[in-house]
Order: sequence, then C-alpha cells, then structure tokens
Amino acid sequence: MTAIDDTNKAILNTIQLDFPIDARPYRVLAQQLGVTEEMLMDRIRLMKEKSLIRRIGGNFSPDHLGYFSTLCAAEVADEKIDLFTHTVNAYPGVTHNYMREHVFNIWFTFIAPSRELIQAHLDEISRKTGVHPILNLPATRVFKISANFKL
Repeated sequence: MTAIDDTNKAILNTIQLDFPIDARPYRVLAQQLGVTEEMLMDRIRLMKEKSLIRRIGGNFSPDHLGYFSTLCAAEVADEKIDLFTHTVNAYPGVTHNYMREHVFNIWFTFIAPSRELIQAHLDEISRKTGVHPILNLPATRVFKISANFKL
C-alpha cells in the first residue's frame, strides 16, 4: 500500500470533516468509502504508524472547558525538525503542527489547563531538543475555523 494512495486520501478527507457519531463509526465510514471495516482499520493503523495521522479525536473550544490555548513558533534547524516535531507531538495538548517558509519554520498549537503549564511544557521541549526560543503567542480572542487539510 502506498502511504498516500487514492483510498488513503479519501479516508483522510472524510475523517477530517464527517466523522460519524455512531456506536460503530468505522463501520459507517467503511460503508461510505466502499471498503471493508477491517481494511479501513488496517489503513488507519498503518497511517498512524507512519505518522501520517497523529490522533483522531474531538475538537473542543478550550475556553469553554476552562483551558487556555496558544500558538507557538520555533526556528528549527533542518537536522532537528524530526526530533522537534516528534517531541512536540508527544504532548497531548498539541493539536497540530505545520512547517512554514519563514525563519520561524515550525508552528503548532497547544492547549492546557493553565498558561503556566503551557510555558512549563515549552521550556521542557526546549531542553529536550535544544531549540530556543519557542515563541508563545497566547490567544486573546478565539476564532474557530475549520482546520481541514484537503488531500
């Protein structure tokens, strides 16, 4: 199986926008996509193993849950990108990260119960990776947009 073949593209596009609320959501998805539930689960498992999918889960407004969110940016040398992104992705409060063509080339969002905890995690990421500084740009006003990455 190619990492991002047409079937995987269809799976990724569907689960981003139309994940079913059902006791057996993968069965419903499999039916929508015209594949077996077993095949769908195998493909999702493999994409997770290959880090094409980091997590599948609900997306909630942090402020409605009493949490804080921040946008972070870091200047990461090419040889440290894999280490840095894997380290960042290990934190459950990180919703996603992406690379930009800019001096600050790795950006990610972080949510946590307190601003202090976010800063402590960012300090820990810096110690683990040697990447300094990590800009911490806390949300002062929340705008919810769809983070849909059409493949």
